[in-house]
Amino acid sequence: MLAAAAWLSIVMVPGVVHADPLVHTYSIVARDPATGDLGVAVQSHWFSVGSIVTWAEAGVGAVATQSFVDPGYGYRGLELMRGGVGAPDVLKQLVDKDAQRDGRQVAMIDAKGLVSAYTGKSAIAAAGHQVGRDYSVQANMMANARVWPAMAAAFEQTKGELADRMLAALEAAEKAGGDVRGRQSAAILIVKAKSTGRPWAGADRLFDLRVEDHPAPVEELRRLIRLQRAYAHANRGDELMTEQKVDLALEEYQAASRLAPEIVELPFWHAVTLASIGREAEAAPIFTAVFAKEPIWSELLGRLPAAGLFPNDPALIRRIQALGPRR
Repeated sequence: MLAAAAWLSIVMVPGVVHADPLVHTYSIVARDPATGDLGVAVQSHWFSVGSIVTWAEAGVGAVATQSFVDPGYGYRGLELMRGGVGAPDVLKQLVDKDAQRDGRQVAMIDAKGLVSAYTGKSAIAAAGHQVGRDYSVQANMMANARVWPAMAAAFEQTKGELADRMLAALEAAEKAGGDVRGRQSAAILIVKAKSTGRPWAGADRLFDLRVEDHPAPVEELRRLIRLQRAYAHANRGDELMTEQKVDLALEEYQAASRLAPEIVELPFWHAVTLASIGREAEAAPIFTAVFAKEPIWSELLGRLPAAGLFPNDPALIRRIQALGPRR
């Protein structure tokens, strides 16, 4: 049953035939009581775990479906919660109708914070779940039965934003033993408490990040969350510039650079903004540092005026480009 060819083929469980993908993993579904944001995070020794386990919709709920995975729990679960059915009732309805329920492991939380979880008797040991206030943690095929209690404790004890608390739960699972096979992929999906009405623009999703294949997926997921926060500051800076709130925009650009100093492009646009509004002296040391790391940005600067992104001032451009290393 554990042979590689069996993972996505028909799997026999006593009395049940499964033709569903096997995703043995640990995960958390949670709600931030302060903001109402909803999320699901997961790690597994399986490629691209986030493409099948994680489901969430702003103002509706979040779902983790794993073990012998039926993605219908995610799709139908959100549909029913969207219609006003609470997460516990939704999960019960779906489990009761599922002929292959013994192999499932599912957790759901709705926008009101109602939460429920189910672990079928055929989920591979160590398997179990723990439901707490505004969260549920669940795991199967773990190294030991300490994994999900460790996740719960970490989530409850960690302060900060929902993403940080959920990451702490994933990290605690690893420290407690994690997936008995090791680790490969991870994902986090966090949505807003209320929909913006423009879900197609991605505005409802605060985080939607996947690590498809990596030797340390949770660690990599933490790095990606840091980068997303940095780019969120940069994007907010752009918005403030369009509103002519220059000083506030510059604060956002600086925050972006502090969060991700290794991303040269972030300080580049900060310097472009400064130079564009006549603050060349402040921009100069930033340009110097950027050009020293990646000289190509000096060349790119010369292309910006034609796109309307920098003053068409050849003398200004020459002065800034002269800050780069000599060729």
